[in-house]
Amino acid sequence: MVSIDAEHTVTHVCCIGAGYVGGPTSAVMAHKCPNIQFTVVDTDAKRIHAWNSDRLPVYEPGLDSLVQMQRNRNLHFSTDIDEAICNAQIVMIAVNTPSMQGTHSKQGAQADLRQVEACAQRVAQCARHNTIVVEKSTVPCGTGDIVARILREHARPHVEFSVLANPEFLSEGTAVRDLLHPDRVIIGGADADDRAQQALASVYAHWVPRDRIITMGRWSAELAKLASNAMLAQRVSSINSLSAVCEATGADVQQVARACGLDSRIGAEFLRASVGFGGSCFSKDVASLVWLSASLGLPDVAEYWDNVLKMNDSHMQRFTQRIVSAFDLGVRGIKIAVWGFAFKSGTGDARNTPAARICQMLLDQGAQLAIYDPMVPESQVREKLDAGKDGSYVVCADAVTAAVDAQAIVVLTPWPEFRSANWHIVFDMMGRPARVFDGHNVLDRQLLEHIGFVVTT
Repeated sequence: MVSIDAEHTVTHVCCIGAGYVGGPTSAVMAHKCPNIQFTVVDTDAKRIHAWNSDRLPVYEPGLDSLVQMQRNRNLHFSTDIDEAICNAQIVMIAVNTPSMQGTHSKQGAQADLRQVEACAQRVAQCARHNTIVVEKSTVPCGTGDIVARILREHARPHVEFSVLANPEFLSEGTAVRDLLHPDRVIIGGADADDRAQQALASVYAHWVPRDRIITMGRWSAELAKLASNAMLAQRVSSINSLSAVCEATGADVQQVARACGLDSRIGAEFLRASVGFGGSCFSKDVASLVWLSASLGLPDVAEYWDNVLKMNDSHMQRFTQRIVSAFDLGVRGIKIAVWGFAFKSGTGDARNTPAARICQMLLDQGAQLAIYDPMVPESQVREKLDAGKDGSYVVCADAVTAAVDAQAIVVLTPWPEFRSANWHIVFDMMGRPARVFDGHNVLDRQLLEHIGFVVTT
């Protein structure tokens, strides 16, 4: 396989895919590896233009300054994919792998690998020397074998490839911090890929302690990513299922979560009751794990993980129904202010956001929505929603404007500005009774009830 003495040989790295993974990852690597040139390439010219502008296509705290510091020094954004591949010793594939349309069923959903396969074919056709190809995209187990086969079938004479799985473990909103201070870096390869693994490890070793850089088999690395996201999603569904029990019994889910989180065997992370999980990874990766389990003839395992998805959807429906039930005649014609549309705070990403699902259910029942999010563009909101026959919505420039004449505020993203809002002014602008549905337990309930709000968490 590829023979490479990393620190002396790796001078150029190409990243195919200028999205939420490729851009931030390359920016941090360029910052920490000043002697290596990093080129991020994409077929989307508008996206590449945005990366070369003062308004980046991805919002992450700390990312702007990193890009400005490294851009045109050792960090480049280009649409010239072939040249970047040709110059690189390492090519990272960081393209989208959405759930394949038409494969959603009780057996999960198969990941669409067409972009990954197209990248592999293009790398094989363009590479002029031995090259390490790195999977950064979240992929099902066995994808590395598919990529390796494509590379072998289309490679130029005397050009060899090593295929590594190097999954990202980034959380949107803290991606730069996660990259600068990773809990672990996993590099998976086949038996013959040891030198290639060490080459990639040497790049990370510029800033990551060696004991946090773990090498393993390629299948293990691919599964580790799916397993990590599935377990995190499971924790969200678990605490949300307990919140239903708390509602029925009068217990306080925050107190229950705190008691559980203080157990060192459990820990406190991902034990905050919410409207459910969203984003580009959790649902897709759990569905992919369900699909994998079913395809391996493990129906009980598939059903177990499918129930995580079912609980997430059920919780969104239950939260929506609590809003509807608060009004004697339902929400038809009722103005509701929706505060937050991103799937989590700290990001402008609305992919698979619970807010879209909840808003759509309210619109389908005739609600009049006024939506505000500090980071999600209006165009993204409109891509996600259909006003339908009776419902309607507007996108507002600030939270207070959205609340004018509303009979309820629904908090669907835990942005800090919502907790610090001037709730006395908000109360004066709303109809009566003024209701607040706190989908993330982020507000000061005692303060709001003192002002006069009817609060539901």
